[in-house]
Amino acid sequence: MNAKRLIMSAILLGSVVAFSAGCAKKTADAVPQTTTIPDKEPVQAAPASTPSDDELRAAQRAEAQQAVGNMVFFAFDSFDLTPESRDVLNAKADALKKYNMFNIVIEGHCDERGTSEYNLALGERRAKAAQQFLNQLGIPDSRMTIVSYGKERPLEQGHGEAAWSKNRRDEFKIQN
Repeated sequence: MNAKRLIMSAILLGSVVAFSAGCAKKTADAVPQTTTIPDKEPVQAAPASTPSDDELRAAQRAEAQQAVGNMVFFAFDSFDLTPESRDVLNAKADALKKYNMFNIVIEGHCDERGTSEYNLALGERRAKAAQQFLNQLGIPDSRMTIVSYGKERPLEQGHGEAAWSKNRRDEFKIQN
């Protein structure tokens, strides 16, 4: 039994020596490999999304509508511009000059009194009065269109002066 132990010990010792010798053996050309990581490009934030031409135009159109959106009002059975109306129209002319890429529709309206035919004619005279005043302020006729709705589109429902005074008006709408 001693002989078997001796042989096993010799084999085990030889294996350990051989293994140790193999691990310790290094060649001169075995230089550790280094991997160079190229410099990373700086990460740039994605550019903010720029609005499209249509979005810009829509925003400008909304600004222009707000600038010219105030109404002018008229006395009963009249298309004469009041001093207050002239002030509002002066501000509209300034806005139309600023937003010169847009045209405007001037809508003439009346209260419920009178016939439809009469009120359509009166609404047209009211719209023309505003158009002529804006034209004198430098807004060309080619940028303005007039339309009369007569009494067909009341701003305020009712049958008294409080409602009627709000319905005798010109409205201004920006057009492409």
